[in-house]
Amino acid sequence: MRRSLRSTRQSVSILADEANTPKLLSATKDEELLKTNSPSRKTRIRKRTAQHQSDEEFVEDSPAEAPRVKRQKVRARSSKKNGDATAQLHACLFGKPNMALNGSTAESDGDGINLPNRAHGLCYHRPLLLDNRQARTSLLTWFDGVSSSREMPWRKPWTDPSTTTLEEVERRAYQVWISEIMLQQTRVATVVDYWNRWMERWPTIQDLAAAEQDEVLSAWRGLGYYSRATRIHNAARIVCKDSGMKGLLPADVGELVAKVPGVGRYTAGAISAIVFGRAAPMVDGNVLRVLSRQLGVFGDVKADKAVIELLWAAADSLVKAIAGDDPEDPEDPEDGGDVDSNATTKREEDEEAAPSNRPGRWGQALMELGSTICAPKPNCAVCPITSSCRAYDEGIRLATKRGLVSKPTAPSHATLDIEDACILCKPFEEYVEEDSNDNEQNVKTEEVSKQQRSKSRTQTTLRSFAFTQVTSKRKITSSPEPPPSPALSSAAVEAVVSHARKFPLKTVKKAVREEETLVCAIRRSDGRYLIHKRPEKGLLAGLWELPSYIVKDPQGGSAKTRKRDAEKFVRGLISESVKARKRKVVVKHVDELGSVPWLFSHLKLTMHVHLFELEDEGEDSDEEGPKEDRETRSRWSDVEALDAESMGTGMRKCWALVKEVD
Repeated sequence: MRRSLRSTRQSVSILADEANTPKLLSATKDEELLKTNSPSRKTRIRKRTAQHQSDEEFVEDSPAEAPRVKRQKVRARSSKKNGDATAQLHACLFGKPNMALNGSTAESDGDGINLPNRAHGLCYHRPLLLDNRQARTSLLTWFDGVSSSREMPWRKPWTDPSTTTLEEVERRAYQVWISEIMLQQTRVATVVDYWNRWMERWPTIQDLAAAEQDEVLSAWRGLGYYSRATRIHNAARIVCKDSGMKGLLPADVGELVAKVPGVGRYTAGAISAIVFGRAAPMVDGNVLRVLSRQLGVFGDVKADKAVIELLWAAADSLVKAIAGDDPEDPEDPEDGGDVDSNATTKREEDEEAAPSNRPGRWGQALMELGSTICAPKPNCAVCPITSSCRAYDEGIRLATKRGLVSKPTAPSHATLDIEDACILCKPFEEYVEEDSNDNEQNVKTEEVSKQQRSKSRTQTTLRSFAFTQVTSKRKITSSPEPPPSPALSSAAVEAVVSHARKFPLKTVKKAVREEETLVCAIRRSDGRYLIHKRPEKGLLAGLWELPSYIVKDPQGGSAKTRKRDAEKFVRGLISESVKARKRKVVVKHVDELGSVPWLFSHLKLTMHVHLFELEDEGEDSDEEGPKEDRETRSRWSDVEALDAESMGTGMRKCWALVKEVD
């Protein structure tokens, strides 16, 4: 019986034909035995047949069990296949110049592109910087010349950790860590003063670990994203208490991410490269934009995981290349030698490069380039690495087609097999160039629109095979360096910039959620105000604020309804603490002082500020209103103490309205 049940389940989940064979043989044998005259034998056979039917009904009634296992196996195999294909693609694009997508050594012209629709192969996205040592050196030289133009106190000459004291390395890692966290979502000009004040107050990580949370949040006031301050403080305590770290941030990127809360691979890469001189990539939003243009990747660098991982892999290969460039090598362009086109091959054959200042300089150079020159609207005329920029080269080609550049550029490759088509880039909408003899302006006709939509559907279909069908038989060779750019007219420069600024893909931003709150300043007879501390998690975690109430129907609200809701909220708040008293506390609404709009990354908040006074009919006025409570984390605070509290910038503007009336 058990053998029959096991056989039936196996037939559903794994090998149906093979599992059914024993059962069919058993049924045939039973039919033969039924012809015998033994009653007991017939009884056993009928029971066994009934059990077979019962087992089959059990399987039919529970069909989810086998398919669920099957789907899991398919997902596991698909995930493994995708991972292998992704690794193969990255090795192809960023490995040895002659490595093919499938190991073939066939000749290829797959590094070309057809304009204006940008039909191209995957090979097109191999970074020209990877095979152009002169361009890499040019970027470092440019950075060395401009690095002091913007005052950044955390930028300091690199010192080899192996030749300096542990205390100096510890402090340097701490300084870089704080600067990188502060610079997230914040302008450099704003961060400088905050960083200087922070380091004066807590010069070492041990000093920060010993600080109180309210002190840290107060020092962070005005920088926004206050959860960063909380994570920094908690991480400092962990690093100092950890028996392995003992106050020193790890040098390895993996350890930094695993052991230090709030440190992602970007911040970890910055610490590893800048402080410890290791070849670790530093990829922030600016670098993603730079690499998108350098590689000619027209994709979503914020949400498309395949595109993001590709650019991270490119950054990793480039920082390893720069770490392997030896400035003492006679073939180095800095010393007047020729460009080493086999730098990638040599780097892979050699061991990991020794720590140096080059990885840190390289990462900072890319970020500096992205924040100053290769901005959303780039200044291509002064960029030090246009010779390796795919977007710039495409812009030159388009300008040439329009007659804005007289000197011919290298021709585009016109042949592209469907299996070699890029599966990373989104369809590129562009006006079709008309004949150079036609003086009329370019127009997008209905017929052209249909062609574009057809191409869009084709490329979208190809995207569904991303990282699962890597079938090219092409070889990636060292990409030819584009010819020197001719002197460009202002119209040609504008055309090039217009094309380059399309990279990366611009996505439609999600609508920001709108919300309204009633901020209630409750003043006691002694001039103190009630304040609450926000929860430790969520928006503005751990900050103090005036009691607030979220308006349920902000669209239909009016001054009258806001006053009514605010009074109801405050009465309920006060009654909780005075219900046990025999005297009566009167809540008086003074006025609605105004509204403060405040914008978060995901929320548009409007805060309506109301002022209330408490009037006590009893004698002991000191006890009116809520008492300090550790559980609700509320307390009464005078004006001077409230000024020093850690409050969000928006809430502080609300408090400023209240102080004007006080």
